Amino acid sequence: MRDQTITFAAICQIAAMVQKIARQGSVNDEQFEVMLSSIINTSPSDTLDVYGGELSHLQDGLKALSYHLGNENKQKDPELTRYIVSLLNLERRLTKNSKQLNALGQRIADIQRQSHHYNLTSPQMISSIASIYSELISPLGARIQVAGDPSILKTEANQHKVRALLLAGVRSAVLWRQVGGKRRNILFARSKLLDCAKQLLNEIY
Repeated sequence: MRDQTITFAAICQIAAMVQKIARQGSVNDEQFEVMLSSIINTSPSDTLDVYGGELSHLQDGLKALSYHLGNENKQKDPELTRYIVSLLNLERRLTKNSKQLNALGQRIADIQRQSHHYNLTSPQMISSIASIYSELISPLGARIQVAGDPSILKTEANQHKVRALLLAGVRSAVLWRQVGGKRRNILFARSKLLDCAKQLLNEIY
């Protein structure tokens, strides 16, 4: 349950980051780098290692998880929910497509090699990561319609950041599935997820 909560919190956090870029044109640099790093960390020592080994890196995601699954807040954000559901849908389509999965593995290996020479958050690397999403993930299903400020979203750099984050979201959705995450858990084990998220937030503080 701890691993499922960590990975689901990462999905929630990425959805919130996509929303923030689309609306404001910026996002926390450290969080952004952590999420991009999660894409190329394919041999982690444990689940948290995928996200830099620090629960604090997922603080916003744990809060978002608690906010959207908890009963205290009646006004949920349908846009954020749509992004999360869309990422889970893309993961399901990806895992059923062995050809795309193999191609994805090769492209991620290319990024891993490039990361030895370039900063992961450099425009060149963000563009490369974004192209993986555009070419391999996006064609798998209905495109994720990102809502926000049109003047922000038409900027190529912001488009690349959004697509790079969506790839990270799919990575976290794959990991969520690997540690036993299932859609029915969100409905029927919601209280366990919430309790675990609260416990993890207490560990941060």
